[in-house]
Amino acid sequence: MNQLDEEVLNNIVATVDYYNHRICTPSWNISEDIINFVDITYVISGQAEYTINRNKYIVSSGDLLCIPAGSLRAAISCSESLMECYSINGVIRNIEGEDITMPLPIICNIGIHKDIIELYRDLNAVWRLRDPGYVLKARAIYLMLLQRYFQLIIYQKDTSIIDKRIKKVLHYMSNHYHEPLTVQKMAQLVNLSDMYFGSLFKQETGMSFRKYLTLIRINRAEDMLYSGEFKVNEIADACGFSDVFYFSRLFKENRGYAPSNAIRTKKTKI
Repeated sequence: MNQLDEEVLNNIVATVDYYNHRICTPSWNISEDIINFVDITYVISGQAEYTINRNKYIVSSGDLLCIPAGSLRAAISCSESLMECYSINGVIRNIEGEDITMPLPIICNIGIHKDIIELYRDLNAVWRLRDPGYVLKARAIYLMLLQRYFQLIIYQKDTSIIDKRIKKVLHYMSNHYHEPLTVQKMAQLVNLSDMYFGSLFKQETGMSFRKYLTLIRINRAEDMLYSGEFKVNEIADACGFSDVFYFSRLFKENRGYAPSNAIRTKKTKI
């Protein structure tokens, strides 16, 4: 994922103006019109024919449609294989309130994912019940869905299917990053040999155990630096670095600036 796409994702503000768990009938259709919202539709079975800006698309099970606002859209049912899908229509803007174009293709096959369907079922319950604050909860679920779509299409890595043993280790690391963690200790935690654990960890996360641990520690250190509440040596110790000079060098290598600069930057913004 490039930096621009990541900035788009991290700054999304989305509304859920319309939601539908659609099970098509033979006569179902969407009349041709220019839409003033973003249409995100996830097909879980069957087929339908969409026409978007005069281009025809046959969507099938596992397809994700992302139709930008301002598009000319129409659709008709495929009577021989009726479509079932989840559709969300709403406005997608950045935190400055400007409309943005999602960095996703109009149509992409992502397959069927149980966790995504569960999110839609949660949204379905929220939308039907309409308890106080349901709009806020619906937006929260929508953002979780968008994050999953970015993960699958932009990152091209499905962390929902990561090995359970590695998930256990990652959870442990996130809570014990300040401790002297080693490959040997984590391998013992999940009853694997050191060599197999190291290989499996890199296969599942894309990086070595040591690099992943360093990333967690540096991210936590950055948060503490920007809080302005701690000294550099206190942060180094709290994040599992016994040597403050090593911490400072490692932080600069990863972030491009010294820890002391992060503290000064924070102070100038207050």
